Amino acid sequence: MSKLKFSHLADTLIASEIVRLGGAIKEKIKNGEHIYNYTIGDFDSSQFPIPEGLLKEIIQAYKDGYTTYPGAEGELDLRKAVADFIEKNEGIHYTPQEVLISCGGRPLIYSIFRSIVDKGDKVIYPVPSWNNNHYAHFTDAKHVVIEATKENNFMPTAAQIAPHIKGATLLALCSPLNPTGTVFSKEELEAICDLVIAENETRPEGEKKLYLMYDQIYWTLTYGNTRHYNPVSLRPQMKNYTVFVDGISKSFASTGVRVGWSLGPAELIVKMRSLNSHIGSWAPMAEQKAVAKFLSRDSEVQEYLTGFKSEVEYRLQKLYEGFKQLKSEGFSVDAIIPQAAIYLTVQIDLVGKQTSDGNVLEDQAAVTEYLLSEAKLAMVPFGFFGAGRESNWYRLSVGCCKKEEIDTVFIKLKEALKKLI
Repeated sequence: MSKLKFSHLADTLIASEIVRLGGAIKEKIKNGEHIYNYTIGDFDSSQFPIPEGLLKEIIQAYKDGYTTYPGAEGELDLRKAVADFIEKNEGIHYTPQEVLISCGGRPLIYSIFRSIVDKGDKVIYPVPSWNNNHYAHFTDAKHVVIEATKENNFMPTAAQIAPHIKGATLLALCSPLNPTGTVFSKEELEAICDLVIAENETRPEGEKKLYLMYDQIYWTLTYGNTRHYNPVSLRPQMKNYTVFVDGISKSFASTGVRVGWSLGPAELIVKMRSLNSHIGSWAPMAEQKAVAKFLSRDSEVQEYLTGFKSEVEYRLQKLYEGFKQLKSEGFSVDAIIPQAAIYLTVQIDLVGKQTSDGNVLEDQAAVTEYLLSEAKLAMVPFGFFGAGRESNWYRLSVGCCKKEEIDTVFIKLKEALKKLI
């Protein structure tokens, strides 16, 4: 064990557990195993290519020599295109000065936390959720953790948040939610917005306000009768307190293209820009130019989204039906009907079961390993998203799911479940 000392942050930071699980999966694949890898919130580009028009614009932008540093706040044509895209599709108005471009959502989340949160400040966030626990740790914040439940599709409620709102600095929410693929109802989000507004009205001039970070990176990917709502449309006053996290990563299967944006109060955007300018977390110039052109092509954007969403929804629905069928046959599994994003929430309750060789699945980690080894099925347990380590719920991502393999997945899973006693 190393005796070397580093910063307190470095010595206490927990590395990505999803990446660690991914390493174990890669090792199995390297050894010749065929793994059905439903862990990563990414896309197999052979299944989900980026829009052809966007690809052509990126190539052309490099040919046109767009290879220099972009502006720290993002290129003006892209910021205008983002503002227009959001206004046309969500009905909320932002000026280019209220838009910040970055290389995906992560630097934006980091800069939001760093620009708002001081050591010891209260940060409210639900679990399961993606990485809020780590970003709160980055800023040495006081973690206020809301345990969301199945009864509310794992979305936090205003009633759960209300007791903690006094004196809080940041409320970190995501809808559609990673890892669950579920969304806020209109009524619940309105109630949460009303809490934020009421709290900020009690704070005197010069006192730090309570801000809402609203991660809506999956907002274009909703299915059936599901509708996405945002705080500013529901309560225009929330524009003073809301900072969005958004971008092309999930909407256009473009995780590696690295173009994200925040929309928020101009004074906050300036602070975030200054921080990002030191980190150098801007999106590449060529990609910015390409995205600016692509976003303005309404019919092309909608045509892509229609086909893309249809393919994602098919996979989610088929997997959901497979788990419900297993449940109907008496197996200890369940699933929540998919609403949005690229995720299905599934339950696998096997702790205490005994394998054919006499080993007992003593905890959820053993269940996860059994599914990987016996069924060749890899999913991410909710424990990796801040929930309790013994949560028997999982995130199943369809970004790398091949339609023709789904039936085989359930054959193997059923065989693995039947071996347990």
